[in-house]
Amino acid sequence: MAIKIYGDPGSGSRRRVTAAAAPMGIDIEIVNIDLFKGESHTPEFLELNPHGLSPVMVDGDFVLYESAAINLYLAEKANSDLAGRSAQEKYEILQWMFWSGEQWRVFATLTFDEVIGKRFIGQSAEDKIVQLAADKLRAAAAVLDKHLATHTYIVGDRLTLADFDIASPFSQNERTRIPLNEFPNLVAWQQRLLQNVPSWAATKREVDERIDGALEVAGITL
Repeated sequence: MAIKIYGDPGSGSRRRVTAAAAPMGIDIEIVNIDLFKGESHTPEFLELNPHGLSPVMVDGDFVLYESAAINLYLAEKANSDLAGRSAQEKYEILQWMFWSGEQWRVFATLTFDEVIGKRFIGQSAEDKIVQLAADKLRAAAAVLDKHLATHTYIVGDRLTLADFDIASPFSQNERTRIPLNEFPNLVAWQQRLLQNVPSWAATKREVDERIDGALEVAGITL
């Protein structure tokens, strides 16, 4: 029985899971959840994730949410080296995944909510919040850009779960205009992922089609 992944095709978090599952050889069944129609807040979905967020993984009777946790679960299930080839490499990957959640993705998500999410409910972004998020992202990006000056990928100069985790903000950066393009090593790394990881390129097209289509239907021009 395939593992089910519930989520919206425009979600950068779902993208992290579906893109990582492909090189791990994990058989998944994608169940689309339309966030714009409130499908993540139905009683049935809230039984899976009380936060009303996607993605959610269902593997038989086991339910798990949070993309990083899902990817680590899938890697262990598939015995994939994307989670590390040694104990030291594993903890380095975890370091960057925790870093991503604490100092990176949270501010990209905040920017999306302000710049795009609010537009769907007829509200305007708060400039102070957008600026705060940009400052935090710029500070984190400087650290990452320096790291990538001497690394092809985030850990061990090969693809790992850390790459999928940290690449997530690139799903929306051209729409939200977060300051990622100011950092050349970061941009070059993202291009390597698009060129060398077919599932990352495929999920970019999926996210673009979903979000651009939703903006068009809503009559929103960024």
